[in-house]
Amino acid sequence: MTYLTPNSVQARDIASIVHPQTNLATHIEQGPMVIGSGQGCYVTDDNGTRYLDTAAGLWCASLGYASERLAKVAYEQMRKLGYYHLYRGTTHEAGVDLAEKLLSIAPLPMSKVLFQCSGSEANDTALKLVWYYHHAIGKPEKRKIIGRRMAYHGSTSASISASGKPDMHADFGLPFPGFLHTEYPHYYRHHSEAESEEQFATRMADALDALILHEGPETCAAFIAEPVMGAGGGLTPPRSYWEKVQAVVRKHDMLFIADEVICGFGRTGNMWGSQTYDLKPDMISCAKALSAGMQPISALLVNQRVFEAMLDESRKLGNFAHGFTYAGHPVTTAVAMETLRIYEEMDMLGHVRRVGPYMQEKLAALGEHPLVGEVRGVGLLTGIELVADKTTRGLFDPARGVGAIVDRHARKHGLITRFVGDRIAFSPPLIITEPEIDEAVSRTVRALDDTWAEIRS
Repeated sequence: MTYLTPNSVQARDIASIVHPQTNLATHIEQGPMVIGSGQGCYVTDDNGTRYLDTAAGLWCASLGYASERLAKVAYEQMRKLGYYHLYRGTTHEAGVDLAEKLLSIAPLPMSKVLFQCSGSEANDTALKLVWYYHHAIGKPEKRKIIGRRMAYHGSTSASISASGKPDMHADFGLPFPGFLHTEYPHYYRHHSEAESEEQFATRMADALDALILHEGPETCAAFIAEPVMGAGGGLTPPRSYWEKVQAVVRKHDMLFIADEVICGFGRTGNMWGSQTYDLKPDMISCAKALSAGMQPISALLVNQRVFEAMLDESRKLGNFAHGFTYAGHPVTTAVAMETLRIYEEMDMLGHVRRVGPYMQEKLAALGEHPLVGEVRGVGLLTGIELVADKTTRGLFDPARGVGAIVDRHARKHGLITRFVGDRIAFSPPLIITEPEIDEAVSRTVRALDDTWAEIRS
């Protein structure tokens, strides 16, 4: 057990906080990493060690870790109106400004915006609206939600049910009945010999079609998916995948929810991942980079088709009986609006389009390392697959925790990574520069070399 000074932040943390996505038993023995400050793409711990963060926190610190400008906006809004809600027909200008802006930059025409406090809540709201919609159009039997294996859509009971992460379902009694999961579209890992990406994509679409036909199209309500799978390991889709999968969804008259919580606001080199992959969703959830991670806010954009159904239900039932206390909070909406202004002023999309290819090129060179089977990405998001055998694409025994070993060595070299099993996902702050990319790649090579030496010893 690590010795912790009594009354230290670490000791007080252990005594008082339950940490998400953390081994609680190990945490009690080892204690937390304490982050004391941040600037740009770097954070500094309580020992003064500085880390280059290639995970942008949890995919969200798009502008880095400190912003005087956003702090001032939050301060001024707190002085003017520190809180009010959007319930019962009440509004405020900060919320209206942001809603209008989101609709103006949407990847395809959207009708209205619903605010929440997290990506989980945005996706949870979308799932409720799927059922609301089908009740409105007289098809209440269409209730089944289809997600994808290894996808992640949030931690609420419904959003995690839509997620294809068995480790997040275990012993919670989840997923709920009526949540189904189609294939994980990981071409490198799952393609057969001589199967092209296009053929693999056809197989994935056929599998979705077969699942819907098996369940009964009259019972299948919606398909939810990320343009690029984040917690699935930074996995970009195989060529022609989205064209074929969307055709299946449309054929069976299902709603399509695009989870843009990670991809939205520049991550893929366009404002939306839906633009990068030509998606035509009925609803779009967004969060994270919406406020550069500096305020807890999310939004759900719905098209006119969905909103008309909501109107019909309101005419029948009265109030739209849904909402969150802090949804559309004046401070969070003001900060998010200023974040979008910053993106425009600094030409964030142009920056990502310049440095994204540079990052992809530098990381692609890691494919020569004996531990790396594949490197694949888009914009400023890359997934690196670690393998035991490059020839057969054989995986490591999960019990070895090779991804965690890489992460441990990376931190020794002043680098924070995001590992998902034996995949490393690169998603640095969008402000990252070419010299910082060089430094990140150099530190990653050292971590991989150390891991290779350790697992061979």
